[in-house]
Amino acid sequence: MKKSRPIVMSFSGNDPTGGAGIQADIEAAASMGARIAPVITALTVQDTQNVKYFSATDAKLLIEQARVILEDMPIAVFKVGMVGSIENINAIHTILHDYHEIPVIVDPIISAGGGMSLASEEMSLAYSDLIFPFTNLVTPNSNEVRLLAPEADSLDACAQELMDDGCEYVLLTGTHESTEQVINTFYGHHRKIEASCWTRLPNSYHGSGCTLTSAIAGLVACGESIPDAVSIAQEYSWQSLVDGYQSGMGQYHPDRFSWTENWTKFERNGAEKTYSIKTADQTKN
Repeated sequence: MKKSRPIVMSFSGNDPTGGAGIQADIEAAASMGARIAPVITALTVQDTQNVKYFSATDAKLLIEQARVILEDMPIAVFKVGMVGSIENINAIHTILHDYHEIPVIVDPIISAGGGMSLASEEMSLAYSDLIFPFTNLVTPNSNEVRLLAPEADSLDACAQELMDDGCEYVLLTGTHESTEQVINTFYGHHRKIEASCWTRLPNSYHGSGCTLTSAIAGLVACGESIPDAVSIAQEYSWQSLVDGYQSGMGQYHPDRFSWTENWTKFERNGAEKTYSIKTADQTKN
């Protein structure tokens, strides 16, 4: 019998545009060689410009979705995206507590790209108590990290606060900052490990955070360390934005399968676990 691909259980909302949410998770994880077991946390009404409305999944139904799969299939990694409600945060907490040996990668989605709030202040604060103590990596953007660590006086201090809350690693993305290049900063073990600089692209993208976090989760499921997964996933995500396209009248969508059009862009050697990707305009400090 053919061996199954490693499985990432993703707690995520459904985005009807296909740019973000569970479809982004499926496409990015598949590109890394993993597959997604989707646990839907919310249904959204949105277009490529903004979220209009969303309805959170009932917490009992969320737990039942997850536990039935966890009793049947080997889950390698949990990925947490949009949670939908404080009740769902509590529900996810119980699952992470009971399966604490499974790595947890968190994309703390606080607001939509168009600005609509997707998490209340209470929900933002609940991450610290209920999710972060189990989190191996969290990937906030600069706006999100300021809401998650409101008492910190700098982005570095925000990252340190998240690590104090229990996160092993923090990847702080810098798209929302007014820097010439996008600077993503990786922290771990209560120190700054590396800053990666990426050419700032001219468009606004829907689903870039989901793409990055789910690629990391897929790589960790396939056996990569978190630092290596962070490095590889940034290259993959940047290239998917370079090759992005405009499906509607709003934000661009990442092309998460652009690498299939030219296999030299991104290829994996399973035996040696070596990777290559089409050259990106990138420097590391």
